[in-house]
Amino acid sequence: MTTVLELKQITKTFGKGAAMTQAIQPTDLTLEAGEFMTLTGPSGSGKTTLLTIMGALQSPTSGAVLLNGQDLAQLSEKQRSKVRFEKYGFILQASNLIPYLSVTEQFKLVDRLSRQDNQAYANELLQSLGLEKQKNSLPKMLSGGQRQRVAIARALYHQPQVVFADEPTASLDSKRAHQVVQTLKETAHAHKTAVVMVTHDESLFEYTDQVYQVRDGQLSRQ
Repeated sequence: MTTVLELKQITKTFGKGAAMTQAIQPTDLTLEAGEFMTLTGPSGSGKTTLLTIMGALQSPTSGAVLLNGQDLAQLSEKQRSKVRFEKYGFILQASNLIPYLSVTEQFKLVDRLSRQDNQAYANELLQSLGLEKQKNSLPKMLSGGQRQRVAIARALYHQPQVVFADEPTASLDSKRAHQVVQTLKETAHAHKTAVVMVTHDESLFEYTDQVYQVRDGQLSRQ
């Protein structure tokens, strides 16, 4: 297996003095290419903080985050932005679609920014997520669940090395939730894409390769 992402003794604290909170206790973690990992735990346990550190959206207080062996702290902010755009895909609870672009145009914008054209793969993703009939729809014409599934397809579209999914099924019914996580699993294994998913839904654990519990900022394998 090829290690894609590695955390080495990372910590995260907020505040100072008596108001200081240790959000993440010293943590080591290794993520392999094609691995589908789940982070679970109670609200406020540090799951999303850990996810955003892994995704280079914030920096750890101490320790190192290595992507393909490269310490992200040694990169400039411009270089980290390039990593987030090219190497990472993000699926957030809010779909973050551009309101005036149709579903197909959301993907064409990614093409223009990355100077590629892979509309056949976009169509494949939309079909796998049950969205082929919505290709020409604007976000306001879609249900909340449909918007979230478009956002998931868009995050997978540029075939990133790592996908970070923060409660990606929160707005979906049970059937669609399982369909979406099945797609994430198939994408991870077929394209050697590493996936890190935060979820409270224990019924989705069966699709993932590893489940880690986060409690009071401490990570343990479940």
